Amino acid sequence: MKKRPSRSYLLLSALLFFFFVTWSSSSSLLSIWLHQEVGMKASETGIIFSVLSVSALFAQVFYGFIQDRLGLRKNLLWFITALLIFSGPAYLLFSYLLSLNILLGSVFGGLFIGMTFNGGIGVLESYTERVARQSTFEFGRARMWGSLGWAVATFFAGLLFNINPDLNFLVASCAGLVFFCLLARLKVAAPASMEKLEIGAKKVSLEDALRLLRLPRFWALIFFVVGTCIYGVYDQQFPVYFSSQFPTLREGNAMFGYLNSFQVFLEAAGMFCAPWLVNKIGAKNGLIFAGMVMAMRMIASGLVEGPLLISITKLLHALELPVLLVAIFKYNSLNFDKRLSSTIYLVGFACTSSVIGTVLSPLAGFSYEKFGFAQSYLIMGIMVFCTTFISIFLLRPNKPSTEQPFLQQGAV
Repeated sequence: MKKRPSRSYLLLSALLFFFFVTWSSSSSLLSIWLHQEVGMKASETGIIFSVLSVSALFAQVFYGFIQDRLGLRKNLLWFITALLIFSGPAYLLFSYLLSLNILLGSVFGGLFIGMTFNGGIGVLESYTERVARQSTFEFGRARMWGSLGWAVATFFAGLLFNINPDLNFLVASCAGLVFFCLLARLKVAAPASMEKLEIGAKKVSLEDALRLLRLPRFWALIFFVVGTCIYGVYDQQFPVYFSSQFPTLREGNAMFGYLNSFQVFLEAAGMFCAPWLVNKIGAKNGLIFAGMVMAMRMIASGLVEGPLLISITKLLHALELPVLLVAIFKYNSLNFDKRLSSTIYLVGFACTSSVIGTVLSPLAGFSYEKFGFAQSYLIMGIMVFCTTFISIFLLRPNKPSTEQPFLQQGAV
């Protein structure tokens, strides 16, 4: 007899769906909005994304530690819910502040977007993964609905943008209200056996989190992430590059909305299959596979010409991201203290991505203006390939499930 999906799975899947609807509606065309509506240059947009990365960096550090302290309590998710609901008005204020002063607008927009989306998604994903480990569903199967949410919103984002960009911000706030209603219905209680195993009598302390810094395996993971997180910098102004391939910007905006939507539908299918693939080849091999596909995508973007071939390289993202997300959680679960799952994900993965984004975003903006998009993408792709290749020797091989992955006293 087929087992019915658990209530937690259904609600968490719906939460991921509407979180991504809010995020996509407000941010999927952010670089186009900044370029065409606000009038920012590529270098100025790079500064905005750099500030965004700095704010996300601090949010992710605090979010990770706080969520590990909270366990399965929803306090932090309620805070993020409030930010989601006010995302529409916040973007309008962002535009107004940019018209007054670029630095002032960049600080406000970077803080809001970083705390709400770049930091908030890590909290929701790590919360979902924690519940998944204590329940009977795979994280990737729930995260698949987040990709579908992004795809649905992006499909309409380009059309709404051509009518009135503010309509996307209205959709974002409405999706935030739905997120609020769903979170109010979510009630998760960990089985007693799991509570004892993962949380124990002692709560996560700052000392536990800092102990990670003494582990070579943690720094090996950081090194891998340094390379792969370049994809975030690559994606930031890709819509501008893609829309420039068409006779009019209006046509380019609409076509990018369709492309991004199709890509994320494929990504959702990838999320459904990724747990099977990662379980088959192992967490480490899954990370290396994702890194190599990422490098190939960036290098190809710098070599091919025309909207069709550029679209095909963009669609490779639907293969790499699902494997990367599923593999990173499984790798962390195998090699580190499960009590610190949120901290490791948000600091080791999301926070490192923000650091690299802070450094590379303005450099990428300068490179786009001086050398062009194609040349810049070649450089990024080579960087990803090099770090991924070195990580083959640094990341820990898959371990037997019976082995204790992380001693509480932090033995290396």
